[in-house]
Amino acid sequence: MKSDPAVKVVSAVRFPSRATEAERLAVEEPLEIRVNGQPLAVTMRTPGHDAELAAGFCFTEGVVDDPDEIERVEPCHLAEYGNVVDVLLADSSKQFDSARRELYLSSSCGLCGTRTLDKIERRIGPLPTGFAIPSEVLTQLPRLMLQAQDAFAQTGGLHAAALFTIAGDLRFLREDVGRHNAVDKVIGGLLLAGQLPAGPAVLVVSGRASFELVQKAARAGLAVLAAVGAPSSLAVEAAERFGMTLVGFLKEERFNVYAGAERVM
Repeated sequence: MKSDPAVKVVSAVRFPSRATEAERLAVEEPLEIRVNGQPLAVTMRTPGHDAELAAGFCFTEGVVDDPDEIERVEPCHLAEYGNVVDVLLADSSKQFDSARRELYLSSSCGLCGTRTLDKIERRIGPLPTGFAIPSEVLTQLPRLMLQAQDAFAQTGGLHAAALFTIAGDLRFLREDVGRHNAVDKVIGGLLLAGQLPAGPAVLVVSGRASFELVQKAARAGLAVLAAVGAPSSLAVEAAERFGMTLVGFLKEERFNVYAGAERVM
């Protein structure tokens, strides 16, 4: 049986029985992302789909604007340690903001304190309009996402991001210890597959909706972001500014719409 790189088996003493038993935990390891061999960021992530994560991060953080700018994404075999992936640009002479290099991203907060938010926002175009998702479809999405979370079923310790059609069909799902990493993996997968912009769709995330997740979704042209948890105040402000539909506290029986209610029927 092939091992799952996202899962690690450890021993744990269970109380009150004090029995020692095997437990499956979500793996968290650092990944260094390089662009043309130059360090860009180190993120704490769950192994798997590293190329998608690196490509998605480069896109949502404004390093590239188009999939044609990426020649390939490959592991760096020359590094003295593992977990290094290099994004090779088609134009090897292209430079990225040196102030962005060698950043550390935790699995919980992503790119905290970035000084280039205004630059990224200028690259966010108009989001799709003219469609609406039925409320009865929305309320089914958390259950459908959970059913597709294989690693979470084993560990209970992973976030997920899932892209659905407005009819409720699952298009793409990725898991990670970091919410922002899961989103970058979805967006990176779409980017590398040439499926951006994604058209009318709904991005569902486990946990809360932060400003960063709103920004990443908008950058990918995703007009509807739904979270099973609460949004932050800055996330709501950003969604209103981008013209995005932002849903929070999405459950099987209810949800709140904080911006863009015209896309929900």
